[in-house]
Parts: sequence; structure tokens; C-alpha cells
Amino acid sequence: MVRAAEQGQFDLITSPLLLAELNRALSYPKLRGRIDHGEAAGVIETVERLSHAAEDPPGPASVTSTDPGDAYLIALAEAQRAALVSGDRHLLVLSDDIPVFRPAEFLARLGEER
Repeated sequence: MVRAAEQGQFDLITSPLLLAELNRALSYPKLRGRIDHGEAAGVIETVERLSHAAEDPPGPASVTSTDPGDAYLIALAEAQRAALVSGDRHLLVLSDDIPVFRPAEFLARLGEER
């Protein structure tokens, strides 16, 4: 995904809440075994460098997830007219209502568009 964003194959959109969640997630013990603190900081830096920084949307999304923590992501995607790329099952079940793709599916679609 990072390589595809670096090559300009898609526009990566972030927001303050999304970056804060990424930072938090990269500190989870289950990820710390795979990525150390320095690498995590590098990931955050890369994402910030490659992304278009959007404001967090002020209002709720038109579609809701069973996970309330996903509300800002859905609202951000709607406000930016963007697709969500996630492996989160709470978001994937919404794919009939909003554009949401598993990472491998999104990358495959990028390859088809070339």
C-alpha cells in the first residue's frame, strides 16, 4: 500500500483522529513483536508525508457500524468521497453501503486500472 501511494496510484487521506489511532495501534503489544518503536515512528512519518491531511468531519456519517469507534472513519470517507481500505470486519460488512475494500482487493483493483 505504501509503495502504491508513493507511486501516486491513489491519494492517501488522513485526519488527526486517524493518525492518532494509527499511532495507538502501532503501540499495541501484538504489533510491538513485529514492529519496534523506531519502525513505528517511521511508518507514522511516511503516512503523514504521503497523505492529504483532511480535517476530522464534524458530523456523523450516513452509515453506522456496530463498532462506534469506526464512526469517524466512515464520516471521513464520506466527507472526502473516498474508499476505506481495511481488514476490520465491522467495516467490511458495510461494503454494500459504502466503498470499503480489503487491502489485497484494493491493490488488485489498482492493478486493473493501470
